[in-house]
Formats: sequence, structure tokens, C-alpha cells
Amino acid sequence: MSAPAPLFSLTPGSTPLLIDVPHAGLGLSPGLDGRLTDAALALADTDWHVDKLYAFAAKAGAGLMVAAHSRYVVDLNRDPAGRALYPGADNTEICPTRGFDTAPLYRSGQEPDEAEVARRVDEYWRPYHARLAAELDAIRARHGFAILLDGHSIAAEVPRFFEGRLPDLNLGSNDGRSCAPALAALACDILGGQDRFSHVHNGRFKGGYITRQYGRPAEGLHALQLEIARDSYMHEDDHVRWDAGKAAPLIALLQRLVDGLLGWRPA
Repeated sequence: MSAPAPLFSLTPGSTPLLIDVPHAGLGLSPGLDGRLTDAALALADTDWHVDKLYAFAAKAGAGLMVAAHSRYVVDLNRDPAGRALYPGADNTEICPTRGFDTAPLYRSGQEPDEAEVARRVDEYWRPYHARLAAELDAIRARHGFAILLDGHSIAAEVPRFFEGRLPDLNLGSNDGRSCAPALAALACDILGGQDRFSHVHNGRFKGGYITRQYGRPAEGLHALQLEIARDSYMHEDDHVRWDAGKAAPLIALLQRLVDGLLGWRPA
């Protein structure tokens, strides 16, 4: 029997910073490909190539953790108890049944029931979060504090979730609760110190479950989410193609952001 596919890759760093990419994976659980619609099999809601955007992290000394499975299996950035991130808004489930375009992901009658959702949480969600929590605890033990940068991307226009076009760079700190104010201010200054990409802090995206769960600055755990509009680094009409030239200006800015985070120390 072949070994099961790994749930994530983790490259430990030598600094207080860990970068986490929970939605760039493309793997599906056994048999799921036969239950999804033809359109859903394109995995359009993937955070395409975000792992490549942060591929420089290891050389900088930051850790990098990347999920291997698709968010259609289980969404690592959602509360397993089903609590909504944004009450009153349209929120996706921990095992989504509709795409961002509101189209059904499953063929009729093939949607997961509660028991299957619970199994997926146990098989995919819990191991990932256990390792993420353990890595952050180890970083804090070594350095006295830890910083988590939660990396995401999304289409620039998704009417299901927001009107109009999203800013290019959407920094979230759970309305200032997930990290020290000085750290959020530093990140904002770096993102705002250029005029190529638009940016906002705690706009439509304030940080998902990961930012809110692990951002506990009073305990020495600081978390930020960065949601990037995909057309700022890739061609929206061709999700699979990686264009290094188009992505280069954004990667240069992300390197400056990471360098800034690496240089920060708590007061």
C-alpha cells in the first residue's frame, strides 16, 4: 500500500516569522473528483500561486507552511464549529458546497453530510492546525515571540462577497486585536510606501480563523493576514499559468514586507 499524500509542506525557519499558505493546495480527497461538477474540478477558488509568491521566505530565514489539499476538501481558514467570520455577510462553509460564483460545487445528491464534514475536519483540518500551533509554540519558545503571516489571494471582483474591485493588498489584523499595534503600523507603512499597488488595512478582509485564532499578542503571538487581488500578479483568465515577470514587482514588495517583519521586535 502506498503512503498517504502529505497534508502540507513545512520548511522551518530560523527567525520569529512563519508564513502560512492554507489555500494554494490542489489535492482532493479520495473519490471527490467524481462527485464535483466539471466546472468545480477547475478549482477556480484556489489561492493560485501564493506559495510561489513567498518562495523566497526560506532564504530570508522565515518558515513556510503550505497546505497540499484544496479548500474544496476542507477550508483551513474557517471555524470548525461553523461560527461565521463576518456575521450578516455571505460566509463559506468549512466544507464549501458553492463556489465563489455561487454555482454548486457538487453533482446533485453528492454533497457531504454532517458525518463526512466531521471526518474531513478530523483527517485534514485538525492535523494541519495541530502542526501550525506546535510550530508557533516552538518559535515563541526560541525567540520569546512569534509572528504569523497568513497568505491569501482572491479574484479582484467577487460580487458574492464585496461590491466593486478589491484593493490589491488587503492587510488584516482583526481590527487591531491579532498583533501589536506597532507591528500592524510597520506593515501598513511598508505596503503604503509605494504607488504601484493599492492597499487597505482591516477593510473587507480583516483576517480569517487563522489570524483570529493564533493572533494573541498578550501571549507573544502576533498574526497578520494579507489577502492579495490576483490580477496584481497573475492573469485572471489563465489560472494555471505562472508568469514570473508579472509577479516580480509584487514579490519585491513582499520581500520588503518580510524583511520589515523580520526586523521587528516587541517593545
